[in-house]
Amino acid sequence: MKTRYLFLVLTLLSLSYNSTVAQSDSTNIKVGKLYLSPLPIIASNPAFGFMYGAAASGSIFLGDPATTNMSNAMLTAAWTSKNQSLFAIKSNVYTNNNEWMLMGDWRLFLSSQPTFGLGTGPQGDNLSPGHLSIKFDDSFDDGELMDFNLIRFYQSGLKQVAPSLYVGLGYHLDIYSEINDHLLDLDAPNPVYTNHYLHSIKHGFDPTGYTISGASANVIYDTRDNIANPYTGRYINASYRYNAELLGSDKNSSTLWMEYRDYFNVNPEVPRNLIAVWTYANVTTSGTLPYMALPAIGWDQMGRSGRGYAQGRWRGDDMFYAEAEYRFRLPLMATRPDLFGGVIFANATSASNRDENVKLFQHWEPAIGAGIRIQIQKQTRTNLSIDYGWGPNGGGAIYLNLTEYF
Repeated sequence: MKTRYLFLVLTLLSLSYNSTVAQSDSTNIKVGKLYLSPLPIIASNPAFGFMYGAAASGSIFLGDPATTNMSNAMLTAAWTSKNQSLFAIKSNVYTNNNEWMLMGDWRLFLSSQPTFGLGTGPQGDNLSPGHLSIKFDDSFDDGELMDFNLIRFYQSGLKQVAPSLYVGLGYHLDIYSEINDHLLDLDAPNPVYTNHYLHSIKHGFDPTGYTISGASANVIYDTRDNIANPYTGRYINASYRYNAELLGSDKNSSTLWMEYRDYFNVNPEVPRNLIAVWTYANVTTSGTLPYMALPAIGWDQMGRSGRGYAQGRWRGDDMFYAEAEYRFRLPLMATRPDLFGGVIFANATSASNRDENVKLFQHWEPAIGAGIRIQIQKQTRTNLSIDYGWGPNGGGAIYLNLTEYF
């Protein structure tokens, strides 16, 4: 394990919270009551320094639980010793009788992050001639550190048109500003060009900032029994997004998002024992996106893809991601058989780099891992998730979250 990735987390508050709520009657659900699961964040990471803050998962039923899905929102606020501030609200809301589904992803990041070039597989060997740029040996150490500010506002509204089938529109805004490529040195005798800078110049984007603003058409099929921790059901999401200069984008472009999740029970007597699968494809269908807006692991709505790698470790014009996870109960306490659980997971990512003729599915980057679950709220099945993921080209990392990963 590389300690540079290791999050040192204090969970005492959440565990004490668990002792008061975990054994509540899961059938005693009240409509309109907010079920809140808070968690402190204390972490150490070279990219962020010392990090502190708080996270919370909030769940509520806006109608009869027999006919209305549970709504859920994740809130995080964190600060670091390197003057970074991270705020996010990510929500999935179902109105009474599931008449409407509302999906939100709102973020304010005053942050920094290493970037690693585009495409999976060997990177940095086929960059444009005449430029000295950073070449990677597939380790986290060789990332190009970048400062940036991000304002994100994604909001979609979908109407149920048939049982479990929703159709609707959305608006998506990303504003990247004050971008600073630390390794960029245009005044050196042999200039160093970062991958972000080369991509920006080649495709006509300002390397110090850009805006992506677009509208989307969305279709979702959702039969999950609980969005925070499904035991059964299926989730299918197709979203076509057009980023238009008319709406404020620096350039016209379009993308297609296709996602599939499914849950297969392996023990009828223990619904918690199941195999969960998750796949998605994120494809640039026209135009060119600025570097930081290209598909990348860890940048999905809930930031859950790519366990085993740093956020953004794999990025490309197009991306395909697949993950499978075995979830199981750990009946360590006879009086609380559902308190603990475990998971074993594996994932794989493929990303393209059209400028260098690296095709989607040409190279794959795998990762594996395992984790434990602590049920901190039985009514909503909210789990505290602590996982360790390892990728051969990314090292290892410990991940802390509320709710299941997908």
